[in-house]
Amino acid sequence: MKLKVLTIMMVLSCLMAITAIAGDLPDGSNGNPLRVLMVPADTGSGDITEDYKPVFDAIGKKYNLNFKVMAGESYAAVVQGLCNDQADIAWFGPVTFGEARELCNAELLAVDVKKGKSVYYSGIYTRKGNGLKKLKDLKGHSLAVGSTHSTSSFNYPVAMMIAEGIDPARDLKKIIVAGSHTNSIAALREGRVDACAASFNSWEKAIKKGIIDPKEFKVLAKSEPIPNPPLSMNKKLDAGLKATLKEAFNSIHTIVPAGKIRGYGGKKVDRYDADYPVEKMLSALTKLSAVTPKVKEAIVEKAGER
Repeated sequence: MKLKVLTIMMVLSCLMAITAIAGDLPDGSNGNPLRVLMVPADTGSGDITEDYKPVFDAIGKKYNLNFKVMAGESYAAVVQGLCNDQADIAWFGPVTFGEARELCNAELLAVDVKKGKSVYYSGIYTRKGNGLKKLKDLKGHSLAVGSTHSTSSFNYPVAMMIAEGIDPARDLKKIIVAGSHTNSIAALREGRVDACAASFNSWEKAIKKGIIDPKEFKVLAKSEPIPNPPLSMNKKLDAGLKATLKEAFNSIHTIVPAGKIRGYGGKKVDRYDADYPVEKMLSALTKLSAVTPKVKEAIVEKAGER
């Protein structure tokens, strides 16, 4: 009998602890702002938090909510931040969202929309005149990629190569895991690799800024449409607060002046869609199933060779 009572007390204690943890999450009040954590990425302003500031400021003003917008040190840090209750809202790529979904059942908040679409593209790029004309020609050459957690600078490019019969760790002469889109592009520009992987947003921005000369470089391969990097919510947030956040993002285009709403890569977008089906987001990652942990490990090991 005593054992049963003790067991019940332990269960109740655990339930109370879980409730307390959930209750400890911020409510968006002045002294308890919602913590927004974003992956470090190429942005329009050079500061990911500044790109999204007009959006969160406008939502805060209309809905009487307060936000603390921060940039994480890495993709993995943002996932852990959300799943360890150190963040309430997170922004990251589709692959990273899938990781957070699997790790702590992260909930989809919204994706940005431009001209009726919520997609972007990944690509592999090279220097003109080096003999590389199609993706299969990469065999025996070198490649720079971004973070292993990045959808468009690592996972999709790797999946594209695998689909073309290329085993990156086996078939490439050298791999540089550069850590970001910008660093990957820089490796190509500086002649340290024959090709690089990055999002089209980052590539186009590099051209616009004069970092890349389109007369010297070209697109070797372009991905199929990828769902835009989403905003996600901590599942433990109050249900009413989550509903308010979804309403706010669905109506942001009515409260933020045209041209002030930004999305992935710092690009100006038309609005946000808080009703985007999570199933659509996750199903788009099916092609990436070929990029297994074993494949990633082999690529990282290859990158470590000297």
